[in-house]
Amino acid sequence: MHAATFFDGEGWRDGILELVDGRMLLSDATPAHDLPRLDGVIVGGFTDHHVHLQLVDRTLLHGSALGRVIDLGANPTVIAAYADAARFVSVAGAPSLNERQDAAPRPHNQQHDTVPRSLSERSQTKRPHPVAVEFAGAFLTPVGGYPSDRDWAPEGSFREIAASAAADSAVAEMADAGASCIKVASNADAGPVFTDDLFRAIVDAASARGLPVVAHAQGSGEAQRVARLGAARLAHAPFTERLEDAEIATQAASVAWISTLSIHDGGTPDERDTLATVVDNVRRFHAAGGTVLYGTDMGNGPTPVGLNPNELAALRDAGITGTALLRALAPQDPRDTESTLFRLPGTDADPALARPLTSADLKAMT
Repeated sequence: MHAATFFDGEGWRDGILELVDGRMLLSDATPAHDLPRLDGVIVGGFTDHHVHLQLVDRTLLHGSALGRVIDLGANPTVIAAYADAARFVSVAGAPSLNERQDAAPRPHNQQHDTVPRSLSERSQTKRPHPVAVEFAGAFLTPVGGYPSDRDWAPEGSFREIAASAAADSAVAEMADAGASCIKVASNADAGPVFTDDLFRAIVDAASARGLPVVAHAQGSGEAQRVARLGAARLAHAPFTERLEDAEIATQAASVAWISTLSIHDGGTPDERDTLATVVDNVRRFHAAGGTVLYGTDMGNGPTPVGLNPNELAALRDAGITGTALLRALAPQDPRDTESTLFRLPGTDADPALARPLTSADLKAMT
């Protein structure tokens, strides 16, 4: 047994780390004063709150510091199969990264994973601990709205909604597929947006299913409008314009922002201006007590499939550092036996330095 400091989602705590039957288990029991202490601190796998798994090689996630991703726009049948495959491997008891550092991901062909049916087949599954997948399913967008005209949008990844009945049907479809949220496109820079009444109808339909609405708000006034109409999260921190302090305060009390700051860091003068605008908005939103969630829009251009150091740097530029940065990353609870445990050099260390904790880390102290 070893004493260890760990992050519980809100702050740092002390607990006891044990190696039991080849598995490292963390509890929040109070360690004895003479118990040897792990060098460094422990966190669970981090969360990327905005990804598009159909646009990347998702197998690369298995070697990353991410423990959970939330897909915000995909064919619901395909993304549900991805989520089921990850859930299946976890239930089947496949060895975690902490147990099998030498394991290599099984190759995928970008089609659905074939899920073995028998318990004996499940027990023989040999893959690294999976990254949990949550999803919104398809974008809900007006007829002709974003991203219906985009070549990158996979087949079946959006639903064009013309009336409240269609909104009810689309929300029900996503909920039945296993969605944990509903994604609504409100991009006035790229086509039509929903009327206030139809947007509210989607929010009401989602609320009846217990699902929050995550809105892609782009264009003058759209971030303010969707927040007023009941969106629970913005898929992108507002970048079209500088929000007034009063609006920042209003949103800080009711809406969470998913960061996606680094997608604006392209190097052109316009992109630099946009980046400065969004970082300023996030800085004031965070200072006002607003909830900022780490998200990268993974799949939007050549983004890393894993933790994105550019996004971390941009968040720090916005004044989100230390414990606040870890909260934005929403790591899994390391006391959960399904979590992969990661080791950081210290409580103020860059999250990009997280490395899987191995039994060798304990043996080195024996």
